[in-house]
Amino acid sequence: MLEICIDGIESAHAAEQGGADRVELCANLPEGGTTPSAGMIRAVRNVFPGGLMVIIRPRGYDFLYSADEMRAMLHDIHIARLEGADGIVLGCLMADGRVDVERCRELIAAAGGMDITFHRAFDMSRDLEEALEDIIGLGIRRILTSGGMADVPQGVPRIAQLMAKAAGRISLMPGGGVTEENIPEIIKATGVREIHLSARHGVRSGMTHFNHGCHMGSFSMANEYEWREASAEKIRLAKQGLTQALAYASSAP
Repeated sequence: MLEICIDGIESAHAAEQGGADRVELCANLPEGGTTPSAGMIRAVRNVFPGGLMVIIRPRGYDFLYSADEMRAMLHDIHIARLEGADGIVLGCLMADGRVDVERCRELIAAAGGMDITFHRAFDMSRDLEEALEDIIGLGIRRILTSGGMADVPQGVPRIAQLMAKAAGRISLMPGGGVTEENIPEIIKATGVREIHLSARHGVRSGMTHFNHGCHMGSFSMANEYEWREASAEKIRLAKQGLTQALAYASSAP
């Protein structure tokens, strides 16, 4: 299962053209992804026929949420469902780094049977094995993880350990530093069957007028007229590598 992290319509088109099985739609990727607008969810649903997961995250930074933020997330889940999402991506922690089981349970109840991924709040928890058991207990289908490290290549040994601990009770989906080139090695080393990556390339603005003295935000200060979005070719290569790696793993003695 190949999931592509996207933040816009052009990336959704690329995911469809490249053969992605599923997308995770986010806004504000420089802060790790926040909840996208209702309009963007609908627009992506209109162009991408595969699985559509929507992140439910009201802001960047930590995963300790107030009561007001919880109310916002509950409403966002309702909107995501109305706009055609197949599932949601969530995660709440307590101040001491444990999974906030009660708040997660409340969000899950609001989802009413939608597909659910626990996002990389898992990687920020105080004890990955403890968090794994809590998330399994919530009935969540999968965890997006880098193994608690800065990226998946560094976290591969830990992901392999967590796979053994999970023993088929939940899917672990590596994400963070995954590329079309390293997918086969990640599959071989961990035994996972789902992969998450952004598969992006650089894009230049079509503007012919430029004002380099004005910036719309801190993340665009380097260059207001260049950004990154998903590449259909990178996605095709990722899908090919994943398919071949899974076939090899299935045939291995």
